[in-house]
Amino acid sequence: MPLRSARSGKVPRDAVHHPVFARCYARISATAETRMGVGRVRERLLGGLSGRVIEIGAGNGLNFAHYPGTVSEVVAIEPERRLRQLAVEAALRADVPVDVVPGAAEALPVKSEGFDAAVVSLVLCSVRDVPRALAELRRVLRPGGEVRFFEHGRGGGRVMTFSQRALDRTVWPVLSGGCHLAREPVRALRDAGFELGPYRQVLMPEEGPTLPISYCVLGTAWRPVSS
Repeated sequence: MPLRSARSGKVPRDAVHHPVFARCYARISATAETRMGVGRVRERLLGGLSGRVIEIGAGNGLNFAHYPGTVSEVVAIEPERRLRQLAVEAALRADVPVDVVPGAAEALPVKSEGFDAAVVSLVLCSVRDVPRALAELRRVLRPGGEVRFFEHGRGGGRVMTFSQRALDRTVWPVLSGGCHLAREPVRALRDAGFELGPYRQVLMPEEGPTLPISYCVLGTAWRPVSS
């Protein structure tokens, strides 16, 4: 499947359709950049990247402004129509070349071993099939390729994890575009065959109330050279 340029603005059939959530997310995420410190986390997430990068679940494109000039190209996959349209607008303002491409994480519309690095940022919570999505990520990365991840998931004590699981079984995915609170992104990456590098827990917001969605992890992994 050929890549579609962000400049074309063409929008094919959607793999995901959450129009109400997309509009809410666009407003909340923009506010979170400064009030919750997410912008500073994005700087740490993307600092030092180089070469050709694929970003899975680009949302409304808030990462684009933080890519360093050493990145030669970003291919940004986003399945939701409204968020993809906003990502196209963000791509036009970016300092590095960004192509915004429709597609799902479980079936990436790109060639194998075509990327030096991959970025997953607040997306593994909402993909339908995490093992399949991570298998696709391994496929498109060159051997030794780097994964940068910033994800939320299971955390806190017994009461908090019980609450996260209860919300996952009931209203949270319906209200939040398929998001799940109790997934374990580090374990999922390890189970998918990635080599884990340094990572650390991050609470969002950094100051303020601790919520079921507050438990985040920021780190690095690699596709093994021998795989």
